[in-house]
Amino acid sequence: MFVDQVKVYVKGGDGGNGMVAFRREKYVPMGGPAGGDGGKGASVVFEVDEGLRTLMDFRYQRHFKAPRGEHGMSKSQHGKGAADLIVKVPPGTVVTDEETKEIIADLVNHGQQAVIAKGGRGGRGNIRFATPANPAPEIAENGEPGQERNIVLELKVLADVGLVGFPSVGKSTLLSVVSAAKPKIAEYHFTTIVPNLGVVETGDGRSFVMADLPGLIEGAHEGIGLGHQFLRHIERTRVILHVIDMSGMEGRDPYEDYCTINEELKEYNLRLLERPQIIVANKMDMPEAEGNLEVFKQSLKEDYPIFPISAVTQKGLKELLFEIANQLEKTPEFPLNEILEEDETINRVMYKHEKPEDEFSISRDPDGSFVISGAKIERLFKMTDFSRDESVRRFARQLRAMGVDDALRERGAKDGDTIRLLEFEFEFVD
Repeated sequence: MFVDQVKVYVKGGDGGNGMVAFRREKYVPMGGPAGGDGGKGASVVFEVDEGLRTLMDFRYQRHFKAPRGEHGMSKSQHGKGAADLIVKVPPGTVVTDEETKEIIADLVNHGQQAVIAKGGRGGRGNIRFATPANPAPEIAENGEPGQERNIVLELKVLADVGLVGFPSVGKSTLLSVVSAAKPKIAEYHFTTIVPNLGVVETGDGRSFVMADLPGLIEGAHEGIGLGHQFLRHIERTRVILHVIDMSGMEGRDPYEDYCTINEELKEYNLRLLERPQIIVANKMDMPEAEGNLEVFKQSLKEDYPIFPISAVTQKGLKELLFEIANQLEKTPEFPLNEILEEDETINRVMYKHEKPEDEFSISRDPDGSFVISGAKIERLFKMTDFSRDESVRRFARQLRAMGVDDALRERGAKDGDTIRLLEFEFEFVD
């Protein structure tokens, strides 16, 4: 089974908690604080493994949670950081954040790595909070929570040459003849419902990867037929092999087919038409094919090379393969989401204005209580050790410095009102 898109949940490991401890040794009066920091939580890291071909493994495991860091210890011993969780993915995997739709990583080369969810830093032990005014603090932080997100993994087949064309024009037959691939072949539409890859060797020792992709029909860019399942895979290819049924056996006009397919490629992504395209006039062993080819040549406006072949009798294949290999030698790779630049030797950085996130927001529940939320304030809350009074007082000072107290008063909070943060409740004291 070929799996090329899957949703996954990833979470970086939490940092280890810092410790409150004091040095107690004979002959060392007033030894002072000796609580160590917690270790760093592990990150979830995706790594390309060229031995993988599909995202099948992710059908059975969709949650990846990295281990947390070790807690700090007494005698000023810091906790050990956790080793990163390495997840293997096939080459051609694009990782996208499900919520923001931002592309996190485009993983192509064997061994390439990308951090998908960062681990949290370790909490500080009480040795970090010692000051001349407070030489024996009873404050320690809990570890920072690891980053968590839902992501979409999308596999875009890494092929040099992509076969495009209507269903049943002979793409699978062509691939089976020129390579050792054994795609499913039959006389009905959408025989090919998964991409098939084959390594093709030319007579002069050159080789390339050819992909027979699911058939395309009008409206595919909108998801009609196999739609995007086909189009996402052609983004990677460097040369497009446009296979056309010149026999007209199914009552379709070859030139209309050609225009329809190119229009779909254009609608999906304008850059697809920048790739070299070779027109393959297939089924030339059929009676009507020669006449249809002449009409097609007269109608053709673009200056694409045309190669009449018969995949069944293998006529004309040698010349076609040589032309493909020649085109590949002079065609650069097309990275995804690339920006066309006039001078590729100049490195450009694009800065985007992003509105700063609010540190917190306040809302009201139906029972009249105030609810505080926000990434920063929730992180501070999770890193506070509420079992120690000094830590609680520090958290209260942090809230006041962020302006939470004033904001609650503006919203009408009075003495005794209930304040909620995550699943915990506090009482407002003015």
